[in-house]
Amino acid sequence: QVQLVESGGGLVQAGDSLRLSCAASGRTFSTYGMGWFRQAPGKEREFVAHISASADSIYYTSSVKGRFTISRDNAKNTVYLHMNSLKPEDTAVYYCAARAILHSVNYHRSMTYDYWGQGTQVTVSS
Repeated sequence: QVQLVESGGGLVQAGDSLRLSCAASGRTFSTYGMGWFRQAPGKEREFVAHISASADSIYYTSSVKGRFTISRDNAKNTVYLHMNSLKPEDTAVYYCAARAILHSVNYHRSMTYDYWGQGTQVTVSS
């Protein structure tokens, strides 16, 4: 069982930066692939970024490439999402998720993740 708690969301202006954190419980964090997803009002949840258990595979959705960076610190059981050059269209609730899959196949599919956090709101004003 893994429990995930996100933090770091807030209200910022376009062009600003934020760093989201996701703290995981349990002693097997280093064996889980981790993902960030987001859901804007009236829209479906969408994939944002994925990092494999060993951090050797990283993927982003095209709209955040070059602006967002996912990273993990297995010693701290934490995964991060560094968000730069934020845009109003980045406004959403951001969720972290964990899956007990060592490879990165279907990393963008939310149904492949076993555990989810409660989400943290990110609002970007224009």
